[in-house]
Amino acid sequence: MTGKSRREQIEVMLADEPNDPELRYMLAMEHASAGDDAGAVRVFQELIQAAPNFPPAYHMLGRTLQRLNRNADARAILQQGIPIAQKQGNLHAAGEMAELLESIE
Repeated sequence: MTGKSRREQIEVMLADEPNDPELRYMLAMEHASAGDDAGAVRVFQELIQAAPNFPPAYHMLGRTLQRLNRNADARAILQQGIPIAQKQGNLHAAGEMAELLESIE
């Protein structure tokens, strides 16, 4: 046992692999799970900047922004993410984002 929290373990792995989008996604989800939506938003935004073709980041950032009552920001990020998912043929992700977008419009 390392004694480190899951979040701390992910941060250590990210130090070794700073460009790994899945690790950054996991870190953002840890923030969200801990109720730190502001921290989650920051990490999701960093992830999108580093890996703009990672649809789950757009979806979860949209959800997190919605929880923060930042609906205009949520709509904007979802509108950005849907075509990226569609272009990749990830219709499941595109559909989930479209449903979320519809629910906040």
